[in-house]
This record gives sequence, C-alpha cells and structure tokens, in this order.
Amino acid sequence: MDDWPSPSEIPDLAGVYVFRDRHGAVMYVGKAKSVRKRLSSYFRTGLAPRTRAMVEASESVDWIVASSEEEAIMLEYNLIQKEQPRFNIRLKDDKSFPYLALTRSEEWPRAVVMRGKKRKGTQYFGPYARAYAIRQTLDLLVRTFPVRTCSNAKFRRHEQAGRPCLLFHIERCSGPCVGEVTPEAYATYVDGLAEFLQGDQSDVIEELRESMEEAADDLLYEQAARFRDQLTALERASGVQEMVSNQREDFDLIALHDDDLEAALAVMHVRNGRVVGRIATIIDKVEDVTTPELITRMIAQLYGSDPPPPVVLVQELPPDARVWERWLTGRRSSNVTIRVPARGAKARLMETAQANAREEFARHRLRRQSDHNARARALRSLQEHLDLPEAPLRIECYDISTVQGTSTVGSMVVLEDGLPRTSDYRHFRIKTVEGQDDFASMEEVLHRRFSRYLEELNLPIEERGRFAYPPSLVLVDGGQGQVSSAVKALGSLGIDIPIAGLAKRMEEVYLPGRAEPVRIPRGEDALYLLQRIRDEAHRFAITYHRKIRGKSMVDSILDEVPGVGPSRKQALVRRFKSVKKMREAPLEELAEVVPQNVAINLYAALH
Repeated sequence: MDDWPSPSEIPDLAGVYVFRDRHGAVMYVGKAKSVRKRLSSYFRTGLAPRTRAMVEASESVDWIVASSEEEAIMLEYNLIQKEQPRFNIRLKDDKSFPYLALTRSEEWPRAVVMRGKKRKGTQYFGPYARAYAIRQTLDLLVRTFPVRTCSNAKFRRHEQAGRPCLLFHIERCSGPCVGEVTPEAYATYVDGLAEFLQGDQSDVIEELRESMEEAADDLLYEQAARFRDQLTALERASGVQEMVSNQREDFDLIALHDDDLEAALAVMHVRNGRVVGRIATIIDKVEDVTTPELITRMIAQLYGSDPPPPVVLVQELPPDARVWERWLTGRRSSNVTIRVPARGAKARLMETAQANAREEFARHRLRRQSDHNARARALRSLQEHLDLPEAPLRIECYDISTVQGTSTVGSMVVLEDGLPRTSDYRHFRIKTVEGQDDFASMEEVLHRRFSRYLEELNLPIEERGRFAYPPSLVLVDGGQGQVSSAVKALGSLGIDIPIAGLAKRMEEVYLPGRAEPVRIPRGEDALYLLQRIRDEAHRFAITYHRKIRGKSMVDSILDEVPGVGPSRKQALVRRFKSVKKMREAPLEELAEVVPQNVAINLYAALH
C-alpha cells in the first residue's frame, strides 16, 4: 500500500475506515472503537487469506472519526449501502425479498406484492419466503377486507367506464372505482387488513364471529353466511401466520449456519406471537469473521433502514452486544435487548430456525456446488487465453442494435466476479452517426462512456459516480472492425484498457494488433463466459431498440390525428402501450380515453 499513513497520523478514536484501490474505488469499509488499533492489525503477518487479498488489492486508506461507537455503526452501514464494497459482507438486496404492501399515500390504498426499494407512504408487511405465500394470504384476506388489488391504470379505466371489474362481482373488492364504498368504510377495511397482517388477529376474528351470531339471531341468514365465509377465510389466513408464542409479544430471531466461504441466514419476524415474515438467504463470507461477528453484520443490515422490535434473539451473543443494543435502541427510540434464548418456547424456536438455516445451506450447496469454482476457473482461463495482465474481475460488453439504419442504439452490460451487475447496465441512443454504421456507432458509445470516466476521475473521491472506475476488459460484439473502433475511441482519450471482440459466426475472439483471431476451445469456461455476456448485451440492446421503435411508431401515427395533442397522446400510450393494442381496440374503448370525434379520427388513422 503506497499511501499508508504512520500510526501517529491515525486517530485513537471510534470511527470508520475505508480501503480504496488505485482508482479510488472502495474495497472495504470497517468500524472500530479505535481506528488506530484496528488499522494496525491489518499490517502484521499471518493475516487470513481473504483479509490479505483485500489489503493487497488496496492502495490507500482513509477514515472518518465518529462521536461514538453507535454513530460509527450507522456510518459504516450507510457507506456499505452506498459504495457496495467488494470485500464487505452484505445481505442480499431487498429486491430479492417480496413484501405485501399497502399504498397508504393513495386516495384509495391498494394491497400489492412488492419488491425493491421501499417507498415513502407505503406500509410493508413481511418479508415472506415466497411470493406465492403472500398471494395466497391476500386472496383469503380480501374476502373480509375487500381492498383493491388492481393497478392504478386498471382502476382509472373502470372509473372512466363507470363499470366495476370481476373482483367486485365476486366480492373480492368493495368497488371504490365506481363509488360503491365510502372513504370511511374503505379506510376501515385498510386498517383491519393492516392490523391482521401485524399479527393482531384475535380481536378481528372475535368481532366477525359476534357479527355472524347477531345476523343469525336476527334471522338474516344470507348475511350470516357471508360473515361465516369471511370468518373461515380469516381463520385459514391466520393458520398461514404460524403461532409461536402464547403471549402477544414482538421479537425477531436470527440464526446462521456457515462454513469458511458462505453462510445461510434464517430470520423470523414475530409480531403478537405470530410469524409475520421470514428470510432465508445465502451470504458470501468475503470477510474473515466469526459467527458472533457475522451476526452483528446481519443486525446492521437488517435494522439499518427499518426499526427493530424490542427483543432480538440470536444463537450466539456478540462480544460488543451492549454497543449494538444502544444502537438498536436509538433506531427504535425505545429499549431493545439482544439475548440468546436459553430454555422454553423461544429456545425451541431458535432450534427450528437453525434447522431452517442448515436446510437452506444444504439446498444451496446442491444448487451451487460448482458455481464459485466455475467462475474463478472461467476468469483465470480468460486471463490465460487473452494474455491479460490480471483476471478480468469487471468486464464491460458493448453491442450496437439497428434495423434498416433507423433508431440505432448501443448497450453496455457488466459482469463483476463473473456475475451480472444489472445496476450498472446502460443504454445509449446514437447521436452523431447518420444511417447504419456500426463501427462509428461503437466508437461513439465507447467515447461517451470513457469520457464520463475521465470527467469523474478528476472529482474528489466522495463525489465520484458509479462509472469513475474502469473495467479490466472491454468486450465488443463483433470482429476486427468493432475492435478497431474500440481501440480508436479509447486511444483518442489516452486510456489503456484491454479490448477484445467476439464474433458470432465462428465464436472467434479478436484482439488488437493480431491478424489471426484467438480460438478458445468449445466447452471452455472462458468461452462460455464471453458468450453469456455478449448475448446479454445483445438482448439488452434489442429490448431498448424495440422500445424506441414502438414509441416512434406511436408518435408518427398519433401526430397525424387531428385533436391528439401531447396530453392525449400520453393518455393513449399509458392506456394501450403500443400501436398494435391500439389498433386491436374497438372504437368504444378508444372513446373512453379521448373524445368521441377524436376517437373516430384515430380509429380511421389506425385502420
């Protein structure tokens, strides 16, 4: 490490330290009670292999002093979420976990299965192990709490038509789109659904049972039968939410099963004595950590953005448990304890969670036994076949898509450590090339991408964006012509990065300055890796190209229709999505979006 400071320069205070590579990319973020003592431990002999690999890959280190260990925990969490360092253990992205959500911010909230980043104004329940488990639960619950589950587009469509959908007729929706329910009654359904999903079920079930009995006493047998069906549905849904405690208590339970390379995490979210959410996932142990240390990594990931329950149960108590309790207490704004269940129902539940973790680990091993080794073999093989200075840990692949010289687009897809990094994928609309010229288009795309790299390289490290760091290999879809365009683009910017081209016809690899292509034997992991990223770049480009062509066709037709301005065009595109669906729609359906006379003109233009 070139920029290693002397011990006297490093503060003997709590804080966060950041290792960076030669490009300034963050390789590892850690926290410490004493930054000086912790950093000193990285430069002694006998480091574990993964720690040594991290140190060798880094060329500088900096730090941020915190006022307390609890502040350092939050700072570490935020930096890991933002930078996603290669050598930090991270819980699988939230996009992987399905939740049942209530869109509270909408006029008529809807219940929907959601993944991805949590949105303001939306109430979440879960996560669930499987999306079908949510849909099964929701299908049972809307019989008692008939909130809408339709998309906003479908809601508006029926609102404009003045006709409810099938779900209203089969009593799975209260029909807010056609005014069949008052806002007050609808809010009661939404609140009741939320209470039930939070585990507060006994009051709801008891109230429904009393309503059923009252209706029967008043000889309102049809109404009593509806209450009975709703009660049956709720009891079945209640069975889906497993009862694990006789007391109405809230706690989370965290269990792990691991080896030197990976760990299986099992989490149970218990509210009011019922399991209302589960996580079962695999974590790469890119750090050398003990089980208690791994538990603290998971606590930070689980509760960095969501408040914790009053009790967190773990299989082993971390050595700095009191620090973590203070941090969790700050996150919740009330007291939180971390403890190991010793006996009784919670101890048995911990055994169940650990068994779940072991089973998840065994299933993962059967599925992925060779994946890590295969990726490593493929990268080493690629390095040897292409005579690269280092294994290509980041590969960027570029493709150009055009049809009859129109709407030319480029795509960039990324593999990191042999796996797709979809958040770094990018599209490019060709701006400077007239007609069909794949070589010039490739040159434009690469020039734009790496000009951005040079711009961000001059910014302070903390202000750099995602593309301030170069790939280990630039792969282009094509032969010698595309490779020459890539060489020209990078050469004009003074950038020296290995370049290769993969031609489709013979699956030959072209390299700059070589007359003959490299022929990687069929069946080699390296060839499979190149084919996979090349095909992904082609798919990504074609998808974007179709989207642009579709929009262009819609624009060209709608621009010629009298009475269709920007707002009506937007409404038509939002409703029908494509010219094909617009053409298939009857005149009456077009008239639901635009006035009758405009719909007649549009129908004539489409046909």
